[in-house]
Amino acid sequence: MAMAIYRLFELLKHKDMKKLAGKTAIITGGNSGIGFATAKDFLAQGAKVIITGRNEQSVNTALAQLGENAFGIISDSGQMEQVSKLAEQVKAISPTIDIVVINAGVGKFDALASMSEDTFDEIMNINFKGAYFSLQQLLPLINDGGSIVLNTSINAHIGMAGATVYAASKAALLTLAKNLSAELTHRRIRVNAVSPGPVVTPLHSSDKLGLSSEDLKNMGDSLTQKIPVGRFGEADEIAKTITFLASDDSTFILGAELIADGGMYNL
Repeated sequence: MAMAIYRLFELLKHKDMKKLAGKTAIITGGNSGIGFATAKDFLAQGAKVIITGRNEQSVNTALAQLGENAFGIISDSGQMEQVSKLAEQVKAISPTIDIVVINAGVGKFDALASMSEDTFDEIMNINFKGAYFSLQQLLPLINDGGSIVLNTSINAHIGMAGATVYAASKAALLTLAKNLSAELTHRRIRVNAVSPGPVVTPLHSSDKLGLSSEDLKNMGDSLTQKIPVGRFGEADEIAKTITFLASDDSTFILGAELIADGGMYNL
């Protein structure tokens, strides 16, 4: 009888246990959009969360909403001088980490004929170069058996006018997930990618995308028609996908990509 009660207690304990209890995570660009939604979900699942962002006010606003188990670092993924200091900034908060979510990114669109070198460099510096060297900085801090999740994009798979450089930057992250997985198997660190389709975030604005209000509306209407579920995704939906890949629920998944796009690519 005592053994049966003990087993029941253990089952109930594991049932209620949070997926990320005891884990420490860092989310680049965690002050808004998908990154912020992921930070909220990680905290709800028991993790200690460090977010980065390039705007101090935005980071502080996010931290005020996230609560006491969240910590912030001011760091611009597009500035290598700041990226090079990331490990030391993290160590001031936590000596080790279990989860890295590379989420910081910029979405800018232009045709090949009018794409400037400055815009090209901005996109690639933030979306790929900054991501790559952020991982280089953080790698020594990641515990063996940890998880890295890269936030990529459906644009790595589909053709879209004006998206050549943005799509290339996200495709680079997909290849990074595969190759880095092979490189880190000896440490049992899993690297996976989430590729969202169109999602409602602060990034989806005329100012952030470099589009006129009319062009933004036309793009939104056009995209919605191509999404089988008939709507843009929500940041919370992508966050739950990232949580799955970050947690021990996905220990047999590495070098993989989960597409969360409402069926846009597959249907």
